[in-house]
Amino acid sequence: MKAIRSRVQWVLNGRSSTAATLQTVMARILVLAANMGTGIITSRALEPQGRGEYNAIALWPQFLAYLLMLGLPSAIQYNFKRHPEKESELFSAALGLSMVLGLFAMTLGIVFMPRFLPQYSADVIRFAQWYMILAPIVLLTEIFFSILEANQEFTFVNQLRSLQPLFTLAILGALALTEWLTPLTAALAYSIPGLPLFFWMWRYLWQRFHPRWKGLGSAYRLLVGYGIRAYGMNLLGTLAEKIDQALVVTMLSPASMGLYTLALSVSRMLGLFHSSTITVLLPKIAARPIEEVVALTGRAVRVSTAVTVVVALAVSIPIPFLIQLLYGDKFVEAVGVFRILSAEIAIGGAAWVLAQAFMAVGRPGALTVVEAISVLVTVPLLLILIPIYGLEGAGWSLLISTIFRLVCLLAGYPLLLKVRPPSLIATRNDIDFLRQVFFHQ
Repeated sequence: MKAIRSRVQWVLNGRSSTAATLQTVMARILVLAANMGTGIITSRALEPQGRGEYNAIALWPQFLAYLLMLGLPSAIQYNFKRHPEKESELFSAALGLSMVLGLFAMTLGIVFMPRFLPQYSADVIRFAQWYMILAPIVLLTEIFFSILEANQEFTFVNQLRSLQPLFTLAILGALALTEWLTPLTAALAYSIPGLPLFFWMWRYLWQRFHPRWKGLGSAYRLLVGYGIRAYGMNLLGTLAEKIDQALVVTMLSPASMGLYTLALSVSRMLGLFHSSTITVLLPKIAARPIEEVVALTGRAVRVSTAVTVVVALAVSIPIPFLIQLLYGDKFVEAVGVFRILSAEIAIGGAAWVLAQAFMAVGRPGALTVVEAISVLVTVPLLLILIPIYGLEGAGWSLLISTIFRLVCLLAGYPLLLKVRPPSLIATRNDIDFLRQVFFHQ
């Protein structure tokens, strides 16, 4: 019992990279469980048509906020690590930049929403315009999380990330029981719980860093200088991640959008270990010598990819039964695209872990080329394959472009970093490392 208590305390403290990763995994398992619950409720209550309308409303504040984030999350994590003596100035500059960019994203969404949703009703378009008010909060929330992660406050971050979906689950359950659940109220249920958590983070960081608004020239230069170099990658990364939904929502019916977003959300659950690894990896390896960066990145990509592949293979067989059981008969059509997206998430997660090495050594601009290739491959494939193959065409487009991204990143190690790329195949040392983590800490 004492040994078990010791291991639990070690994980919950989250100070080492391994403990922080495991803590992040546990928190995201809780988030995934809550998200599965919310997905089941919305799918059964709204069916594909209503779920598609909800996703059409909820897509744009996040998409446009991420699109206009100017590389700030990466710039914050790098510069907070590199210049700890300027934390207050960096926080102040990040706050000012984020507010301006968030307001611009909001305005852009309100003006162009009728063009974004040509196949949807006037009521859905009107509510989607009002929903764009959340764009500045979405952007600032990501900035706040980046600051907390840069300061290695993973426990606090994991607590905050876990609370919102739990509150959302409770609200959706109440709406379903009272038969008030519609695409519009579902969108509100997902956004309202985030507001008190946002203001909680704002107050916490304000008291910690005591922002000021004068003498911030050097802080702006540091953030914008690194952010502009990283922005190409972040912009193209957002397009690579969201452009499929943006095109599906404009090219296919609301019901098809509902099926696609279900397959996408379920497949993204398989990215749990990759995303948890990335959250912890960059703050740990930033500004380290290249040999340490490559060694740590190599172990991270091998272990996280091996776990993801095993889970994906285990889930692929019973997935038709599981989708029918959890979400209903009308969503079984999503099984085909789910299997394609499962392969894509395993390969794409490995690519994103490999990309952290370029960020850590101050070469974010190199990743812009990689993401440009990915988007240049993705968009034409989506435009060609969606009209022919529908939902599965979108899945194949993402899978092909993700393979291109992985190949380019592997080639970038010897060409740009002048080192051999890490192996992607788990070794006995990696297995021994996992055994030591779980049984000998």
